[in-house]
Amino acid sequence: MAIQWYPGHMTSAKKKAEETMEFTDMVIEVLDARVPEASHNPMIDEMRLHRQRPNLKILNKADLADPVATQAWLNYFNKQPNTKAVALSCKKVGDAKKIPNLCLGLASHRGSHLKPLRIMIMGIPNVGKSTLMNALLNRRVAKVGDEPAVTKSQQRFDLSETMSIIDTPGMMWPKIAYESDGYMLAASHAIGRNAVIDEDVALFLAANLLKTYPDLLNTRYKIDTMKRDGKLIDIKQMDAVDLLEAIAKRRSYKRHNGLWDMEKTAMAFLTDYRHGTIGKISLETPESRQTMIDKMADEIAAAEEEKLMNEKRIQAMHREQSIAAKVANDAAD
Repeated sequence: MAIQWYPGHMTSAKKKAEETMEFTDMVIEVLDARVPEASHNPMIDEMRLHRQRPNLKILNKADLADPVATQAWLNYFNKQPNTKAVALSCKKVGDAKKIPNLCLGLASHRGSHLKPLRIMIMGIPNVGKSTLMNALLNRRVAKVGDEPAVTKSQQRFDLSETMSIIDTPGMMWPKIAYESDGYMLAASHAIGRNAVIDEDVALFLAANLLKTYPDLLNTRYKIDTMKRDGKLIDIKQMDAVDLLEAIAKRRSYKRHNGLWDMEKTAMAFLTDYRHGTIGKISLETPESRQTMIDKMADEIAAAEEEKLMNEKRIQAMHREQSIAAKVANDAAD
């Protein structure tokens, strides 16, 4: 199931963002440190590169992400032109207070009384933009919620006499190109629940973590102390369904009919990931991302090759039928 989520108000949010960017000097893009590239909205680059705006990429929720993967992403982003990337937690006021100086470093020609620095903060829903705004201003000015797309309109605030910032609504893009991106975003709660099936998302997450963080899963859910058919379970032999079933058994999530409550289990598992209860986890690295893209390219190329071969076979069949028909007509004459 390919996940797509583009609420109606985001079309107007995009248009308003394009208008506002004409009168700003730089862009802060807030990303989820656990899924930095999946949580990057390609439309933001289209808008800012066209207007040559420098970009500060904030890998927020770094306290929930794998620090090794986060460092790899910082190295990756910091190689991009006119870009600076930092990892932090917007819930930590001390982290947020570093941002104004980082912005001045990217737009050194601004930041005076004659030329105030005008900043625009952007990102997809639920990556922490509102939390960042509240930390920067040291007061609650933006509504914060557990559901995506809480902010619905732009707000402008002064950080100082020489610096202002515009908070924008979370903005998705119309079509998520890679299926795994949709699942990573849904697992990280950047997509509204009305667009997903929690059990499908939990199965995707389980399969990912069984490959990348089996030890963390073992520690959290004590899988290696459970038995199946009288033998201790080896987590390395489990698939996604096995893991969710084991969690359901561990927590005694049963329905009235005696079956395991997989819906409740899925939500509990997703909540554990989202809150960092399982551990510091990243769902993608620059290397895994490139591997995924290469695999998709190979699959597309193979599909195109098969399509071309089928077209050639059909054309050959039509030629044979035409020849046979002509022979038959000649014989009848």
